[in-house]
Amino acid sequence: MDNAEIQSILQTMGKRVPPASRLVLVGGSALSLLGSPRPTVDIDFIGDDVYPVPLHQTILRIAEELDIDAEPVPLDKFIPLPKGSEGRVIRVGQFGNLEVFIADPYSIALSKLDRGADTDYDDLVFLVQHNHVDMNEFERMVQDALPHARQVDFHPDILKHLQGLKKRLGMQ
Repeated sequence: MDNAEIQSILQTMGKRVPPASRLVLVGGSALSLLGSPRPTVDIDFIGDDVYPVPLHQTILRIAEELDIDAEPVPLDKFIPLPKGSEGRVIRVGQFGNLEVFIADPYSIALSKLDRGADTDYDDLVFLVQHNHVDMNEFERMVQDALPHARQVDFHPDILKHLQGLKKRLGMQ
């Protein structure tokens, strides 16, 4: 899916969700809406993957009907959310009854760094090169997250992942 397809899907969802619904995207769909050229295969959003709220249940039902993958992601269970993350969400727009936001780019970056797949590094490079993430600030956030790593499912080699990102960015 590319940016236009994602927006079309969000418009369809916005027709079927209750008024004043709000969705916060993460992952490839969020990056696509930020301008990333890399297509995505799903729409991930912040939510409880075990006990989705009624809005998220509706979105999952619509996604199933549209034959697309959608998944609630409990981001705070995977990474220590950086301080101030709620204030850095980016409003995408209104799609019918659905107001759509992109999660804090630093939180997205931290989750991508945590996973450390090749496509995640590509996404991280995009975030840095398009000024959604400042590398100095991001490094500080990674260091701040380390003491909280055991409270979430944080990769033990996160600093090696950071070095790999810096290498891709030509910073080493």
